[in-house]
Amino acid sequence: MLRTLPQTRDFSLTYRLAGVAFFTVLTAVAARVTIEIGGPVPLTLQPLAVLLAGLVLGARDGALSQLAYVALIAAGAPIDARMIGTAALFGPTGGFLLGFIAAAFVAGFVVERGANRIWQRWLAGVAGIVVMYLLGVIYLKFYAGLDWQAAWMAGAAPFLLLDLLKALIAAALAESGRALLQRL
Repeated sequence: MLRTLPQTRDFSLTYRLAGVAFFTVLTAVAARVTIEIGGPVPLTLQPLAVLLAGLVLGARDGALSQLAYVALIAAGAPIDARMIGTAALFGPTGGFLLGFIAAAFVAGFVVERGANRIWQRWLAGVAGIVVMYLLGVIYLKFYAGLDWQAAWMAGAAPFLLLDLLKALIAAALAESGRALLQRL
């Protein structure tokens, strides 16, 4: 049975902050696994880390971990996929980076509402991907002056199957990740 991290007073702030920090760092490490595919958006493992953050930490703390990641980039830390720091937020990937926050929140929100089976957690991850793509493709469309189809083809279509697989991996790892964090 899936259990979210307790959101009660007896759940220590230090414990929650450690989980948020862990997933912030995990997202930065996942950015190092980058494959340039010739388009404006590279293929990375970041969606896996983002979805895991939401599925393991829940909506609030999962989104907070991604907010911390984006804030570090905004402060100039070169921890994005192309290691360009703040410029990443104003380039073609800016919408996807902001989408990480919403994706972790949505995936966590769905899980907190009773996603007890792996297929339900996978659907929570898919919901997170939809939100990430929505924000990323809209931003890419206006940033690059593309029509909707071109923005979809450049920012989402090449990644869809792999991101659905990442959602499945996150769904499979979520319960173990939660158990591991609760043992620390």
